[in-house]
Amino acid sequence: MEKKTRKTKKPATTAGDIKKLKILVTVVNRSKTEFFMDFLTAFEVNFQTSVLAQGTARSETLYMLGLEDSDKSVIFSVIREDKAAEALQALEDKFHTIKNGKGIAFTVPMSSVIGVAMYRFLSNHRTN
Repeated sequence: MEKKTRKTKKPATTAGDIKKLKILVTVVNRSKTEFFMDFLTAFEVNFQTSVLAQGTARSETLYMLGLEDSDKSVIFSVIREDKAAEALQALEDKFHTIKNGKGIAFTVPMSSVIGVAMYRFLSNHRTN
């Protein structure tokens, strides 16, 4: 008698595949929003959104710091934890080398994501 073998379904995601996610918050001059959003895609960022913001410093303070205006954008990007340090370092380099490219950036850890498909999209995890 021939033994039937059942095909086992490969798990959607194994524990070794899971990478923690962070929200990368970047505050830049409004005129540089598109540049920095495009720049961050090199770090496998699949989801970004930006909101308009207004700086709070007085015009005298802005002048002393060499800042042109207080129109800002806040970019929220979802990035894998293993790419975050590299992205922050690259952003710091750009803040110092690009004309009118000053800004700040920091990360906030994400504690959970609902759904495997959403996690795969946000973490840029592709299945074969």
